Amino acid sequence: MFAKVYDTQIKFDYDHSEGFNRYPSDIMAEYNQSIEEGLDIEKYKDLFESVSKMESGEIKNKMSDLIFEMVINSEIRSDYKYTEPNDLEKIRSLRKSFEFDAKTPDKDTLRKKLLGAWTGRACGCLLGKPIEGIRSDELIPFLKETGNYPMSRYILSTDINDDIGSRYKFSFKNKPYGDTVDGMPIDDDTNYTVLGQLIVERFGKDFSSENVASSWLKYLPVLACFTAERIAFANIVNCLVPPATAIYKNVCREWIGAQIRADYFGYINPGKPEKAAELAFNDARISHIKNGIYGEMFVAAMIACAAVTDSIDEIILGGLAQIPETSRLYEAVLNVYNNYKNGLTFEECFDYIHTAYDEHTDHGWCHTISNAMIVVAALLYGEGDFGKSICIAVNMAFDTDCNGATVGSIMGMRGGIDCIDECWKKPINGKIETSFFGVGTVNIEKAVDKTIEHIG
Repeated sequence: MFAKVYDTQIKFDYDHSEGFNRYPSDIMAEYNQSIEEGLDIEKYKDLFESVSKMESGEIKNKMSDLIFEMVINSEIRSDYKYTEPNDLEKIRSLRKSFEFDAKTPDKDTLRKKLLGAWTGRACGCLLGKPIEGIRSDELIPFLKETGNYPMSRYILSTDINDDIGSRYKFSFKNKPYGDTVDGMPIDDDTNYTVLGQLIVERFGKDFSSENVASSWLKYLPVLACFTAERIAFANIVNCLVPPATAIYKNVCREWIGAQIRADYFGYINPGKPEKAAELAFNDARISHIKNGIYGEMFVAAMIACAAVTDSIDEIILGGLAQIPETSRLYEAVLNVYNNYKNGLTFEECFDYIHTAYDEHTDHGWCHTISNAMIVVAALLYGEGDFGKSICIAVNMAFDTDCNGATVGSIMGMRGGIDCIDECWKKPINGKIETSFFGVGTVNIEKAVDKTIEHIG
């Protein structure tokens, strides 16, 4: 019928969907995700494997639709030991309380802290950005042969030559290095911090998840978002509303995407981790569920705590106090924390995290929990030093720019701009490039001014 009227055929190209329709190609990631959530689907593993091996096309797409229908109608296994709600009140009912003596900063100190947080996020992001996607079995040899192991500085363009380029699977070409940039280049890890400010400016601190979705459509080029965010963006365009936008055919629903969007909600709630976590929840639930949501709440709360305490322990435990004690994220982070307290060395911690999650799978590499474990390890083993902390975060591999940025933000808030040495600040040059419609380059000083306005 279409051919007669329009003289064309309606065809779908499933091989070039730009990540909008990744469900059929990532069907085994769905299996792993569902098993980790405790869904009773293990008996269907052969089906998942068979569909995953099919050639891309209409039949595979239809089969994946059937698998999705099966997944969303599955029950939680009776022996599953975690309780992981998606509702804010239920999340709050499962928290373990933690209190500490907050030290409210004066006006000048708070400004330095915010300047440190914004700048620190950019520094940590830039440190990890040139090697985003590299795995540790290549990262560590590369750092060793360039005289940067353990990592102690930015990767420079002068570290790269034709010989190095030919011996690694990872491509070092056309990357932003510490000696080639003037300002923080465009990156989703800094984009979302700016977007948080735009959302609050537009809708106030009581914004809804629907307001977040509206802001994505207004400001965010769709190809500037990835994994869960790109899937959620397509779901928003197709008229789904939160929380369905986070669930529909979204294999990335517990990946790191929401965790990197947390910072601004901590910035505007110094000393108020519960409120910071609430705003993070409203943001996260348009693209994530369960531990994907908790990751954003955890980071936002840690940043809010970092504004009022110098104690790394209090920052971490204050963040954990805003997520369910009954969750996988809580357990994993607490294990890293307790292992450190019990004398586990950094090398042993590295092995522990890399054993728990496989960096060679997209699901393991990009998961909220694996990367949150790295963030906490960096905070602990960094021993209060900004540069050492962001270097550990990146040195651990996995999502290097995300983790460097998050640790930089927390440590920058904790110590203020004066804790960041000039060698880290110089390439940033006080500015952040964004890919947002009508925004362009953001001056960090002006962003801090607006942040103080939003604190009220």
